[in-house]
Amino acid sequence: MDVILDVLDTLVFDRLYAAVLPRHSATKIAHYFPSNGTELATLNESVNRYFALSPSKWATQSILPRDHLLRQSLSLFLITWLFGIILYFLSATLSFHFIYDKRAMKHPKFLRNQISMEIAQAVNAMPVMAALTVPFFLAEVRGYTKLYDFSSQAPFPLYTYLQYPIFIAFTDFGIYWIHRGEHHPKVYKHLHKPHHKWIISTPFASYAFHPVDGWAQSLSYHVFPILFPLQKVAYLGLFVFVTIWTVMIHDGEYALDSPVVNGSACHTIHHYYFNYNYGQFLTIWDRIGGSYRKPNRELFDREVRMTQNEIKKQVEEMEKLVKEVEGVDDRCYETQTEMKKTL
Repeated sequence: MDVILDVLDTLVFDRLYAAVLPRHSATKIAHYFPSNGTELATLNESVNRYFALSPSKWATQSILPRDHLLRQSLSLFLITWLFGIILYFLSATLSFHFIYDKRAMKHPKFLRNQISMEIAQAVNAMPVMAALTVPFFLAEVRGYTKLYDFSSQAPFPLYTYLQYPIFIAFTDFGIYWIHRGEHHPKVYKHLHKPHHKWIISTPFASYAFHPVDGWAQSLSYHVFPILFPLQKVAYLGLFVFVTIWTVMIHDGEYALDSPVVNGSACHTIHHYYFNYNYGQFLTIWDRIGGSYRKPNRELFDREVRMTQNEIKKQVEEMEKLVKEVEGVDDRCYETQTEMKKTL
């Protein structure tokens, strides 16, 4: 994140802070900040390890120097929030238009105005999730993690390749237990229930969380570089991968039938039947924890999965489990709306 911060400081934030809080400001708040004595020669050290980028002429023209805690916090919040929004809409929109089986929108458990509600919930949650994530990114920028720049700095040569499966294994373990804990009755109704509003999910449901729920399920990603070495470019790549993967497991396209990988079919079972398949990437912890449920064979047949008999079986079990887990079902389904229109 320090490299990204150097780049965006140079291209965007230096000029922004210089305009809003100029160095020679006569405003009342100026005396709360120490003089910005930063020298241009000391800036962009992180990004210059990768490629040459000269600081902008505004780099020292704000009362908030680049390394000020408040400025870094505000900048990291904006980066996390805005890039999260962009990646969410880009990946979810592409998935919805080119991958998602839109016949699912005719399922009796698809909600009225569901897509707009999914988007609204995701958009409302993202700034809060971004704010809660800022302390971890501050730790990275200020050197409190084990992130490193180049493969030559890895603990040993093979680690360049091992960091990826280690990251997946560690984060999947953490997410499994956090996610399973959120299904405890005393936690579920306050925190995780908003995400289970979408029994028949779309790609736009991928980040339609209660903000604390979404943040909690991301904790493993941020704890990993505190405990384990991780190359910086690999870290950024893995975050993009995690975002896209989260969209993919909500895309309703059951291309992967694997006993090991927790793909879209496994996660669909979780949304259908609540108390199964808590893992994010793998099925191993569900198998060990006794919560694995193999996806129905019918899901992998595009014709069979939308037949009346199959949907009827799904709905019967769904309604039983909704009653067990939530008590009263307060969702407003599209089919209920259509029925009212015909009366």
